[in-house]
Amino acid sequence: MNLATDDFTLFGLPQRFALERSAVDERWRALQASMHPDNVASASAAEQQAATQWAVRINEARDRLRNPVQRAFMLCELRGAPMDAQSGRGAVPMAFLVRQMGWRETLDEARDATTVERLDTEVAAHERETLELLRVLLDEQGDTATAAQQAWVLSYLVRLREAIDERLQALEA
Repeated sequence: MNLATDDFTLFGLPQRFALERSAVDERWRALQASMHPDNVASASAAEQQAATQWAVRINEARDRLRNPVQRAFMLCELRGAPMDAQSGRGAVPMAFLVRQMGWRETLDEARDATTVERLDTEVAAHERETLELLRVLLDEQGDTATAAQQAWVLSYLVRLREAIDERLQALEA
């Protein structure tokens, strides 16, 4: 195995957006069992260090494969769409940015949990729609350019949902 191998190849999984979490976890357990540092406890320091690097690499790959935003970004990059911050600045559709600004304003002005929960319901619905759109764009249509835009949209939605969750916790405290 090569440390530079992409996460999908490392885990022996297809380069698809729609992945079963159980498949990722099953492959992670198998890889960890074969590469765990405890397996080389009596080996040389170099072999122990290599096993530790592999264990870290496998854990990081699992985390990325389980995370829809990171998985979408990886797929777009593997298919030739740069997903760095510079390319992302102009990638998000203006209509979405305007909508997101309205959601942020609603969140900032919300004074009760009911308002925040209603906002969360609306944003969660948009997040589900975006996840499904990414599945179609990446797995069925092969439209990487549009998928890259939607991956950025998803990243904004996830951060907004985190802010909503923080606000709900603050209101309930």
